[in-house]
Amino acid sequence: MKKQVLNRLQQNIMAVIVIIFGIMTVIGGGRVLFPINGFQQTMGAVVPFVVWFNFLAGFFYIIAGFGFRNRKRWAVLLSLVIFLFTCLVFVVLMIYIYNNGEFELRTVYALIFRSAFWGVCFYFFNKRISKT
Repeated sequence: MKKQVLNRLQQNIMAVIVIIFGIMTVIGGGRVLFPINGFQQTMGAVVPFVVWFNFLAGFFYIIAGFGFRNRKRWAVLLSLVIFLFTCLVFVVLMIYIYNNGEFELRTVYALIFRSAFWGVCFYFFNKRISKT
């Protein structure tokens, strides 16, 4: 019984982290895409397709978080799709950089982090949410 309660608590905490990460992603992307008071000028070499992807993906992060919170199997599959698309955007970014595209190193780090984050989410929830 204690293990089930702990497992459920872990799932709830992770779901809340995913939701918060999604909200932060939407806000952060929105601030770059729709600047207020010249915020975008301080961002350096912004890679537009990465910013747009992250902004739009943030909404799916939030949806996945609520799905995880309600233990829905589709949320596990959504996390896999988010992971795969994030990896794809990372590959496209590497091609862009290879072709002398301007970028900030933090963009590379952010995509590595996002890929790892969603890989962990998929692994974590795939083990805990019933496949039925």
